[in-house]
Amino acid sequence: MKIAPAPDGAELLWSEAGDGEPLLLLAGQTTGMAGWGPTADALAGHFRVIRYDHRGVGGSSKGRPERYTTRLLAADAAAVLDAAGVGSAHVYGHSMGGRIAQWLAIDHPERVRALVLAGTSGGRRSGAEVDARAFEILLSGDPELMAPLFFDPAWTREHPDAVRSFFGTKASAWAKARHFQASRAHDAWDSLGTIHAPTLILHGTEDVLTPLADAVLLHRGIRRSTLVKVPGARHGLHLDHPETIAWIRQFISAK
Repeated sequence: MKIAPAPDGAELLWSEAGDGEPLLLLAGQTTGMAGWGPTADALAGHFRVIRYDHRGVGGSSKGRPERYTTRLLAADAAAVLDAAGVGSAHVYGHSMGGRIAQWLAIDHPERVRALVLAGTSGGRRSGAEVDARAFEILLSGDPELMAPLFFDPAWTREHPDAVRSFFGTKASAWAKARHFQASRAHDAWDSLGTIHAPTLILHGTEDVLTPLADAVLLHRGIRRSTLVKVPGARHGLHLDHPETIAWIRQFISAK
């Protein structure tokens, strides 16, 4: 494990594995680098996989700003690339990590070779109805209640260690609240047209935390994007749908 200094002095814990072209993984809110589990291991067989704990969770310090934003967190991502000695990388973001990835591609286009966005949105403009009960469960922080929102129950039973790691990142109530606020306040719609990196959008048809309509709008907003709807997938499709790994490899290798 290594430490990357953020612009405001926050210390970001990061790690790397594998060889090949660099691939930066951006986790969702309050789920640190351990949350990538078997997906990171599989990708490390083909890429130099770089991942880290977002500020305020896991082994990273919280920094100075009292109000976190996805744009601030994108500056953290750039700082991790700096620490890794990487000028540009492929970037794979899930959920809030996908929102961070958008700002990284907007504010630092020279650093993003190809973009993969899973279970995410450009903000809250689709008008799609959001399941209020699902958000109550998300805020509860109860892994047993949250797991069905993210994963197929059969996969959850078969992969208890991966589920435990996904929900097990150390995070205070303070950090959880700020991550939630940053993700909910995200609004990059007006800037999506400036993203020039080829983009693969992966979205589950059964995602109740981020409606599929958001992914459709994201696809319309990013000119060089491809949308893949994953039948039956929920919010955690980056873990319980391993076929996405082959799609990502194919997408990146074609660029």
